[in-house]
Amino acid sequence: MPDPRSGYTLPVFACAAAIASLRYLYKPQSYTTIPVDLINPPEQADIPIDQTSAIRPGMALAITRSDPGDNLDLTRHTPIWAVVEWADASQTECVVLKGGEGIGIDKNRGDQAAFYDYAQRLLLTNLEQELLKGDRIQVTIILPEGRALAQRTSNASFGVVEGLSLLGTSGISQPLSAPGQLEAFKAELQQKAEQTDSLVFCLGENGLDIARKRGVPEHCLIKTANWLGPMLVVAGEQGLKSILLLGYHGKLIKLAGGIFHTHHHLADGRQEILTAIAANAGLPTPDLQVIFNAPTAEAGLQHLRSLDPAGSNWVDDIYTTMAERIDHRAEEYVKVHCDLSIQIGSVLFDRSRQIFATSQVGHSLLQNFSQREQ
Repeated sequence: MPDPRSGYTLPVFACAAAIASLRYLYKPQSYTTIPVDLINPPEQADIPIDQTSAIRPGMALAITRSDPGDNLDLTRHTPIWAVVEWADASQTECVVLKGGEGIGIDKNRGDQAAFYDYAQRLLLTNLEQELLKGDRIQVTIILPEGRALAQRTSNASFGVVEGLSLLGTSGISQPLSAPGQLEAFKAELQQKAEQTDSLVFCLGENGLDIARKRGVPEHCLIKTANWLGPMLVVAGEQGLKSILLLGYHGKLIKLAGGIFHTHHHLADGRQEILTAIAANAGLPTPDLQVIFNAPTAEAGLQHLRSLDPAGSNWVDDIYTTMAERIDHRAEEYVKVHCDLSIQIGSVLFDRSRQIFATSQVGHSLLQNFSQREQ
């Protein structure tokens, strides 16, 4: 099987379109490709440009299309527009970034456009290099299909509404959900198993960031993406003694229902699992109906939180049970598939990236990892 092909993250295409628009303002002509300094990694990428055009004097538009490589990414081929216009001297910054149609609004950051740190740094660095001294511009990034695509993501669970975010910490889009990537994950796990008998499994960048801030050593961290089942089996085969599962509750909840590949294209059932655990805990029927019909697992959590100020303890009761069930189902999965035993603990965080639920083993393992030497 050939190695999975990597692509580029959305910020890279937004940046390429913005550069093409700016260059058009300086010298009206068509561009077939635009070089972008990725910053991370420190290399250049040549990004295809579909179209460039003037909109009116002092304003230009360029269009490119997303190419995430061999990845199950719903933004594949989606158009990215960048409108660049001259700003007057009253604008103090050389470059001002704005989110247009299809760019999400981040409710966690005062309704700002959902440009994250890497996207902002990428755009500002590249555009400032293109500007002539004294010139100022305003840049509006537009994702015409962003609002519709966002309905198929968990963005709203993390506080991003009305569109997609320019997310990522790197310009390279690694094919985390392509089947060939599993082999790379396995190889990394095998390498790290030579250094330690205990690892922290993080589904994505949020989990890795939380683990690092908690002081977990880098050699104990491994990103699994959605391949939790196969990675648990490999961990068992490598003789690991313990695994800490650290993830967003809307993903890890699937393990409590016996779903060990967590990509939403393959299986879901989050609200059903949460409703079943809540029912077993004794949650009243009207509240069960609210959770069952909630649009996201995060919405279900927020409903439980709305009940607790009245004197109940539903969040702790239900999610502690869920974390314990995740442990049990994961340990059982390893036992069934490779007839080996591993101690597994779970730590769950919410859309604000705050840990709010742990199993007993998960709490102990997280403390132990945090106290290790780097």
